Amino acid sequence: MGMMPERPGDWEPCPTRADKRDIASDFGRAATTYEQASRLQRMMGMRMLERLSAERASPLRILDLGCGTGWFSRALARRYPDAVIVGADLAEGMVSRARAGGGAAFLAADAEALPFVSGGFDLVFSNLMIQWCSEPEQVLSECRRLLRPGGWLALSTLLEGTLSELRQAWAVADPGRPHVNEFVPETCWRTTVTGVLPGADCVAETLRLPYDSPMALNRELKGLGATFKGDGRRRSLTAPGRFRAMVRAYPVADGDGVLASYRAGWVYWSAR
Repeated sequence: MGMMPERPGDWEPCPTRADKRDIASDFGRAATTYEQASRLQRMMGMRMLERLSAERASPLRILDLGCGTGWFSRALARRYPDAVIVGADLAEGMVSRARAGGGAAFLAADAEALPFVSGGFDLVFSNLMIQWCSEPEQVLSECRRLLRPGGWLALSTLLEGTLSELRQAWAVADPGRPHVNEFVPETCWRTTVTGVLPGADCVAETLRLPYDSPMALNRELKGLGATFKGDGRRRSLTAPGRFRAMVRAYPVADGDGVLASYRAGWVYWSAR
């Protein structure tokens, strides 16, 4: 990540940001495989639903920001059957898939400039979306703008330390060439969130998921559309020999298979 930003409000998600069109295209192409690959997404999103239940939230207007294929839009509809639910995602391919599943009104929209009136929602739910945004502070400000007084924001993201094993293996297999997305350091994330959302509860935890092999992990990331998005990525296919070298360098877990670490972050905030 380099040096920490001097100004407390600066959240720099990664030094090599992908163009929004590339992000939308990558995730749009993954629309048909996303739900089968979304173990982490469901785990982290369910944590947010549990927290909202504990807070006794009873929203009547809900925005699922970064809705993907609409899996959590439908889960929110089941949890809050009287609510009007809107799903928004940058990727047209994801929105088309979500519309086919029903359960909410879906539209393509940029999280940094949302086409909704201020104070129009009781809940903004955003699961593993903001880490892909060029201006995460602006996304947080938009979430704050959209919430009525007493409304809730429940948001999740990934932090520095995510996929550390994969990063180390690629550093051995293909030195000097990035293959894994970079994520914001936890201290910077906490400072930025509380700067935009005073009193926000920021929760961080390392989750470890099992995989049959490093290649199975690679396939899951591809199925999600979450492959490396920095400017240094190869525009041609990675040679099979480099993949084999990465597999050999990947740390072996106890027993069969391997583990991948995800440094997960959640934000909970009630608007005043």
